[in-house]
Amino acid sequence: MNKINLTILASLFFSLFASSQEEVADSTQFNIDKIEASFVYQTGTIEFESGNAKVNVPNGFRFLDRKQSIYILTDLWGNPPDSSILGMIVPENRNVLDEKSWLFTISFEEMGYVNDEDDINYEDLYDEMKEDTKNANPERVRLGYVPMEFIGWASAPYYDKETKILHWAKELKFGDQTVNTLNYNLRILGRKGVYVLNAIASMNELPEVKENISKVIGCIEYKEGHRYSDFLPDVDNVAAWTIGGLVAGKVLAKVGFFAVLLKFWKVIALAIAGGGSAAWKYFRKRKKDEGIAVAKKGDENNEPKNDLE
Repeated sequence: MNKINLTILASLFFSLFASSQEEVADSTQFNIDKIEASFVYQTGTIEFESGNAKVNVPNGFRFLDRKQSIYILTDLWGNPPDSSILGMIVPENRNVLDEKSWLFTISFEEMGYVNDEDDINYEDLYDEMKEDTKNANPERVRLGYVPMEFIGWASAPYYDKETKILHWAKELKFGDQTVNTLNYNLRILGRKGVYVLNAIASMNELPEVKENISKVIGCIEYKEGHRYSDFLPDVDNVAAWTIGGLVAGKVLAKVGFFAVLLKFWKVIALAIAGGGSAAWKYFRKRKKDEGIAVAKKGDENNEPKNDLE
């Protein structure tokens, strides 16, 4: 076969390959757009199912309810099921499946009244968190998750005694990912527990997240009788956790190394393009198996199984 024919065949092959790639990309984008269009966003004031508070959706944000939020986190982003999620707030200029998407999940931890009188040694806390993260990795890997490394503070812990709001941010590295993960945490203290707001983003989104923190901080409003100031010493339970314990993540020991949520949607998006393809079915089966593994782990710790599918 002469060089001209080889050149023609090579050109034809690369043309067909490029065409196929474009079709896959178009199909994937079509399905992503279809999913995005299915979400029902809310603004204004929304009452939580927990009945103890409401969220005043900040300007520039939209709210997604519990069912949609769990679907995004579990089915689209590939995180382990988490029935504690009550909703999420998403920037108006970002869709959840955008490459540069970020958002805050909202949940409530009914741990009791958190005494805020402790004095935190952040240097000791940093070393402790780094060691705890390292020690949890063998179990993460055993259950099929990549190892995690605590790189350091993306924003140092700060507690505002006036508003009873604690916030801090961690930089985390997962496996061999080239872009580190941002874990920005807000804890709003109440009479019987804390509202938990976690930003899911990469370190690339840190400036944008920080720019909007002032809007997000005051968005949770406890109802009368559930505020921190409504605490009754002779009636209410006092949490075993202090402010330092909240930052260290000790309260999340029951889910431990699964506490940090991630955006893995790019991998899943390729499977979505095939609809009911073998890849998609395989992915769903794998996530179900992981959910069973987590549930079994919970049984071993005498914890109730998560009832989410």
